[in-house]
Amino acid sequence: MIWSLFFSQLLNGVQLGMLLFLLSAGLTLVFGIMNFINLAHGSFYMLGAYFAAAALARTDSFLLAGLAGIGGAMLLAFAIERLALRRLYTRDHLDQVLATLGLIMFFNEAVRMVWGAQPVFTAQPDWLNGSLQFGDFSYPAYRAMIIVAGLLVAGGIHLLIHKTRVGMLVRASSTHPDTVAALGVNARLLNTLLFSVGAGLAALAGWLVGPIVSVQSGMGDNVLILALVVIVIGGIGSIRGAFYAALLVGLVDTMGRAYMPQITRQFFERSVADAAGPALASMLIYLFMAVILAVKPAGLFPVRR
Repeated sequence: MIWSLFFSQLLNGVQLGMLLFLLSAGLTLVFGIMNFINLAHGSFYMLGAYFAAAALARTDSFLLAGLAGIGGAMLLAFAIERLALRRLYTRDHLDQVLATLGLIMFFNEAVRMVWGAQPVFTAQPDWLNGSLQFGDFSYPAYRAMIIVAGLLVAGGIHLLIHKTRVGMLVRASSTHPDTVAALGVNARLLNTLLFSVGAGLAALAGWLVGPIVSVQSGMGDNVLILALVVIVIGGIGSIRGAFYAALLVGLVDTMGRAYMPQITRQFFERSVADAAGPALASMLIYLFMAVILAVKPAGLFPVRR
């Protein structure tokens, strides 16, 4: 085993985990606390990437692009929640799924109309183009920045939820919404802000991933499935569970894709291993989820209600 490759893949898994946490944290806030199934959450990830790419092309500033991507997605989420989605809070989950599925198709077609069907590519900022050197081992500075950004956001969310009045109201409204409303708190406005913050976290992930992957219509659909796997493994409604589950899913997925073909060659002929290895690697996170749910059906960190 080449240890430099191993550590590089390990950090890539952590980096993927941080992106999944940014996406799943917003989803678990909306799904776990508001009890609203928002399948369009991945669309805000896509829109954040598109808004940031458009702002970067005009301003040539990576930070301004991030502000545009996150701010634009939050404003759009605020408007959509006010105009359409708040009527679905008391409806059946099937109605929520059908409505947000329609939003996915709408947003996918909308970005094709505005930006075209071809992928949009964004560049990394010049100050993050290099690599971090640790002896003989080097790692891209931009990917390291994503890891640091994910850790900072995780710490910020923890402080917000557990150490502030807003977090207290969010936690209280998840278990006793009628009592919170009776105390004079505007529960509707709180839900709107929570929905917008969730969209902003998804847009943050989209902004950060833009220079790594191509920005294109439908890019949020596949990553939404991974985010759903994360919140199921971590425990629906648990931010701590989303953090640890995102790291585990990122590591399992990255290490599996890197080493599963080599492992299968130890047991099968090369032609069979080359076909079976990638297929098993793509299934690995779902097998991992099945094992976790067999042991802990409510997830790693179930929320007590």
